[in-house]
Amino acid sequence: MRSNSTNSLSRRVRLSWLPVLIAGLVLYIATPLTYAGAAGRLDHKDVGPAAMPAEIEPIAAPFPMPTLVRPKFADREVRLPLPPKPGAIQPAIDRLAESGGGRLVVPTGDWPTGRITLRSGVDLHLEEGAVLRFAGEIADYLPPVFTRCEGLEMMGLGGLVYAHKQERIAITGRGVLLGPDSGPVREARKGLSDEIVDPESPIASRVFDGKEDRHYFRPYFICPVDCQDVLIEGVTLRNGPMWNVVPIYCNRVVVRGVTIDSLGVVNGDGVNVDSSRNVLIEYCSTNTGDDCYAVKSGRNEDGLRVDKPSENVVIRRCYAQGGYGGFTTGSETAGGVRNVYVHDCVFDGVSFGAYFKTRRPRGGGGDHLVVERLRLRTLSHAIFFDMIGSPLYVGELGERLPRRPVGPATPHYRGITVRDVVGQAGGDAVKVKGIPESPATRLVLERLNLQSKGSLNLADAVDVVVRDSKIIAEDPTIRLLDAQGVVLERVDFGLGGDQRPAVEASGENAQPPRFID
Repeated sequence: MRSNSTNSLSRRVRLSWLPVLIAGLVLYIATPLTYAGAAGRLDHKDVGPAAMPAEIEPIAAPFPMPTLVRPKFADREVRLPLPPKPGAIQPAIDRLAESGGGRLVVPTGDWPTGRITLRSGVDLHLEEGAVLRFAGEIADYLPPVFTRCEGLEMMGLGGLVYAHKQERIAITGRGVLLGPDSGPVREARKGLSDEIVDPESPIASRVFDGKEDRHYFRPYFICPVDCQDVLIEGVTLRNGPMWNVVPIYCNRVVVRGVTIDSLGVVNGDGVNVDSSRNVLIEYCSTNTGDDCYAVKSGRNEDGLRVDKPSENVVIRRCYAQGGYGGFTTGSETAGGVRNVYVHDCVFDGVSFGAYFKTRRPRGGGGDHLVVERLRLRTLSHAIFFDMIGSPLYVGELGERLPRRPVGPATPHYRGITVRDVVGQAGGDAVKVKGIPESPATRLVLERLNLQSKGSLNLADAVDVVVRDSKIIAEDPTIRLLDAQGVVLERVDFGLGGDQRPAVEASGENAQPPRFID
């Protein structure tokens, strides 16, 4: 009976998205992706790997940020001999690391391999035409290693490329890392990770390696854990089994000029920063079926126990072609996500442009997040705060009411600024789904220039300011559900003259918006 109910709910959710998707596709087809607005012109040629300068430019963020540079390596270069041999890369990395480090060059050719473990002081450099072809069997990614899968610590398959507690590591060049075409490591196992991993158990006992009928989780593509001075530059990742570039507990990370193609991969996120700090992501390009550039910090009880934030993260001059969230925070927010600056990006055909998500049991939240100068075309909402989620994944906690007691697992979003966003949205220009007991708070939305299906739809939001903006919506009605302190300052809804949009306000705490001309 429960299975039938779940399937029915899933069908209703999918069907409810059809009008939004159709509207978004109409805008997607009808409008070329070049915009002029408050931030000037920004199009494809200004972002992504083709636009990347040779050197890392200074970072100007609205919070203190260290100077990030390429790690320095020993002046030593070793080339793998041709023809390519299966399993040749790991022994060469180990020998080079033990002799003081340097650059290991992988020349043109097809190089079959299992897990690659990076070592301190080694730059794995792929020449153009070099293809690392990863195996698809679980045995190629054993023994299990310490990792964090979807915000939960465990001993698992780690990554196709993995590192733990290493310093000065890099993957560079113009080559391709190719995930397996088939095999168990590609299979999305049934069941929710929250129901499989016991947060009360010791980490050493959380072994998910697929042996003796034990569960396993798909490995990430590139996964450094607790590393410092990490560089991933210029390479292309294709057909990864799950999330692609995932620095976990890392410090001083640069990801630049990376191309990720994971369209059709379940949970094939592009770059996911997980409880890491001092991170620069620039001039990258993604084509995924899931989130494109995301910042996370652990999940539920386990994430609250670890209590490590993601902080000081800059994402600039990146491109996304399709995907779910162009820029996303969460939903894993237990350790906190703070001091994130996203600017000068183009998101073309994503579901949501700026997507701030969490869930009631996640804990933590997001503070001091600044997003500006986005050019986008979305199938659904341009700016979306979703703090509730769906009962499909979090059960009754996905229901808005009743209000729950506030505790450590109650997440928040506050102090968020989004400005200079130009484009078209197949859903609302701005949609907020806060939590009644923890509303989205202190949101500043400035200089928006959007064409959309709906205008403003704010639920459980407090102190929201929209100013100096133009929102031309098919349905300009402003919808408020227990929203308070909403200020609309010099907002043009395209109605002509002094006409203002209709307002539908509901809920016991709802307040009408204040218009300032």
